[in-house]
Amino acid sequence: MPQTHLIAGNWKMNGLKSALPVAQAIAARSRNHPNARVALFPPATLLPLMAEALAGSAIILGGQDCHHADSGAYTGDVSAAMLKDAGAQMVILGHSERRHGHLEPCALVARKAQAALRAGLEPIICIGETLDQRQSGLTRQVLERQLTDSLPDELGRAAFHVSYEPVWAIGTGLAATDAQIEEAFALIRAHLHRRFGPDFVGHLLYGGSVKPHNARQILALPGISGALVGGASLTAEDFMPIVAGAD
Repeated sequence: MPQTHLIAGNWKMNGLKSALPVAQAIAARSRNHPNARVALFPPATLLPLMAEALAGSAIILGGQDCHHADSGAYTGDVSAAMLKDAGAQMVILGHSERRHGHLEPCALVARKAQAALRAGLEPIICIGETLDQRQSGLTRQVLERQLTDSLPDELGRAAFHVSYEPVWAIGTGLAATDAQIEEAFALIRAHLHRRFGPDFVGHLLYGGSVKPHNARQILALPGISGALVGGASLTAEDFMPIVAGAD
C-alpha cells in the first residue's frame, strides 16, 4: 500500500467561479502536509478554470464521472478525453449517487473505467452496500459482485483506486464501526490481490460522512490509504483538518 494518503474532495453539484479561491487556499495549505496527495473533483464547468488557477501546485484534479464512449451523439455527457483535455488526472466512477440515483449498473461502471484508461485518467471506483443490504446480511455478496463486475481486467495494467462507501451511513445518523470498516477493507484487499496480484499499489479510500472530527481515526485503520470526502471538502476550514489527518 502507498505510504501517503490520497485525500479526495468531491464537490458534487456545487461550485461557481467564485469558489476558485477555496481551491487555491486548499492548494496553499496542502504544502504543509507532505503525507497527503490532495485531489479535488469540481463540477465539469469549473475544471479548466481550476486547472489554470492551480497551475504549478501539487493538487490533483479530476472529474466526477465520464461517459463510456470517447465521443459521439450523447447530448449533455462528458467524455474521459474531454476531462483529460480540461486538466483532469483522475475520475470518480460508480459513486453511490450514480449507482442509485441514476441506476448505473456495474457493467456500465466497468465500461467507463475502460474509457478512463484509454484517456489516461486514473479511475477511483466506488463500491458500497445499502442499509437494506447490510441488514439482510448481504454486504459481502454485494461488495464482491461490485468489485468483480465494476473493475475491468484492463485495470491490472494501470493505476487505479477503490473507494468503499457504506451507503447506509450517509445522512442516516448511523455510523460504520471500526470493525465494520476493517472487515470491508479486508475483503477489498483480498479481492484486489487475488485478481491483480499482491503488488497492487493503488489507494484504498473510505467515503462515508468523513468529517474533521473522525478523519484521523478512520485514516489510522489498517489498510486504509485515503478518504473520499463530500460536503466537508467545500471549504478549506473543514477540508484541511481531514488532510491533516493523514499526517
